[in-house]
Amino acid sequence: MTAKSERRLGPRLRVRLPVSIETRKRQPITGYTRDLSASGIFLYADTQIIEGSELEMVLLLPEALTNGEKQWVCCQASVIRVEPGGADGRFGVAASIRNMVAMPQASG
Repeated sequence: MTAKSERRLGPRLRVRLPVSIETRKRQPITGYTRDLSASGIFLYADTQIIEGSELEMVLLLPEALTNGEKQWVCCQASVIRVEPGGADGRFGVAASIRNMVAMPQASG
């Protein structure tokens, strides 16, 4: 048996960020990231998400992941793996990011 090949296109950054998630079939879901790369995300969601689901996610990237300024982004992704709920009842979700777009800053 061979080891799984690495599918990430860029470095994975371990970062915990709140994320708002929408699927085609459900109301908005909340969660937080475990790690993030330009091509993928692993997050913990408060509701089970089905493998193969299409997601739209909104999160605020910290300065360390941008050009020195916090930046809201909207991502479209496909769920490639779901892990059973952990001790806190959240579900682990691995998703492949197809598109990540910077959102304009909200005036405040």
